[in-house]
Amino acid sequence: MPFANFKVPAGTLDDEQKELIVTRTTELYVEIYGERARATTMVLIEEVADGGWGIGGDVLTLAKLREPSRD
Repeated sequence: MPFANFKVPAGTLDDEQKELIVTRTTELYVEIYGERARATTMVLIEEVADGGWGIGGDVLTLAKLREPSRD
């Protein structure tokens, strides 16, 4: 059974965006494994509480994620 697990900051995706992730991920697995994968593909979207994760030793919050890029 193909399985995809997305962890996203809580409150950053609406229902339509979650549905898009599920359908497009399923389509990708079908493209790779064939139509037989459609019925068994599981996509899990987990919403992580604000401040409940980090990258490079920095705790991430919605406020930090929404800051303008410094590129």
